[in-house]
Amino acid sequence: MAEARWPDEDLVVAAQGGDVGSISALVSSSHPHVRRFARSLCATPEDAEDAAQEAVIILYRKIGTLRASGALASWMFRIVRNECIRRSRLMLRRHEPIAEPATRSAEEDVLHRLEVERVAEAIAALPADQRRVLVLRDVQGYSGRMVADALGLSTAAMKSRLHRARTAVHSLLEESHG
Repeated sequence: MAEARWPDEDLVVAAQGGDVGSISALVSSSHPHVRRFARSLCATPEDAEDAAQEAVIILYRKIGTLRASGALASWMFRIVRNECIRRSRLMLRRHEPIAEPATRSAEEDVLHRLEVERVAEAIAALPADQRRVLVLRDVQGYSGRMVADALGLSTAAMKSRLHRARTAVHSLLEESHG
């Protein structure tokens, strides 16, 4: 089966001009591409669906602000990427210790936020199968058995993916630090 293509430039231009039918056609024809990209970037299927929906809403609301009608795909991918990173950061923040020392300086606070951002970006860069295992096990804190069961894997397969994910994150963090 041939892969569906992104909407053509004429449809984008008509949507930018405010044509309601074109906007509707643009949103519906872009959604499968946006969902596929979100599934490859977000940590969980739920986050992927939410990110795809958010991207389509932004497309609907802000199509008039798109400067180059031929840049629809890259614009949508940036929106999805940013939404997935935002969701990863929220997930990491939910699992940070509640009681933090009040003596942390502004500089330490900025460095901490930058580190959290680096980790979130490294996790987002993982292949989907590794990212899911890592997020469920290390971020959300589920037991190895629960993660394996949730993903339909043997414990050995889950441990192997988790090891590859941790190694990849470590390597990505080392690269960006050096």
